[in-house]
Amino acid sequence: MEKIFENKVAIVTGGSFGIGRATAVAFAKRGANVVIADWIEDEEQLTLKQIEAAGGNGFFVKCDVSKPGDITAVIDKAFSAYGRLDFAFNNAGIEGISAVTQECTQDNWERTIAINLTGVWLCMKHELSHMIRQGRGAIVNCASVAGLIGFAGLPAYVASKHGVIGLTKTAALETAKLGVRVNAVCPGVIRTAMIDRITGKDKVVEQQFVNMEPIGRFGEPEEVAEAVIWLCSDEASFVTGHAMPVDGGWIAA
Repeated sequence: MEKIFENKVAIVTGGSFGIGRATAVAFAKRGANVVIADWIEDEEQLTLKQIEAAGGNGFFVKCDVSKPGDITAVIDKAFSAYGRLDFAFNNAGIEGISAVTQECTQDNWERTIAINLTGVWLCMKHELSHMIRQGRGAIVNCASVAGLIGFAGLPAYVASKHGVIGLTKTAALETAKLGVRVNAVCPGVIRTAMIDRITGKDKVVEQQFVNMEPIGRFGEPEEVAEAVIWLCSDEASFVTGHAMPVDGGWIAA
């Protein structure tokens, strides 16, 4: 595989599992040094092991993206180790607790917004300042098909992901002439631990989700990762402010 990101540095939040892990490994395969940031460290350190197996370098930093100090610590450690920041995949997020709007608790609302939306804003706030000084960089935020359409029973999650898309577009406009591009990916139903929690691994419920996918199956984390890689690459040099569905045709139906 061509090392298109040789000597470049990427931060991946929510990098211990699922889409984050797949993207961290995809960056490493292209030659990037990868900083894995997550509030839960995978005890087996599978992300780091897969990065090393791909011939890459990286390290883990514990980070709660709702805490500004944690985010600045991640970026400081990235600069201490590698001296630069080229890419960021702001992926950390939670689904929250399912409930209709009138039954959504304030605690659930505030926690979901804090991680999914405020966390993305805080990450960009600190990432952008470094990238603008460099005159070059690419950020991809993880939104969702739930940022493009509504879903009953997930008011906080849907609101947070719509907010991520709006924030992405705003930052893209602000940095369009400064050498920095900002985009978002909007995954559909991807085979991750989050989907396992939502479905309870119930085969009937899983099939209901599959039936909503025109392509007829769940997506894989690696398929989202490849979209992130493309958006960060020079091949996407004229793409900014875009919310890219990676959804098997869900929102086209």
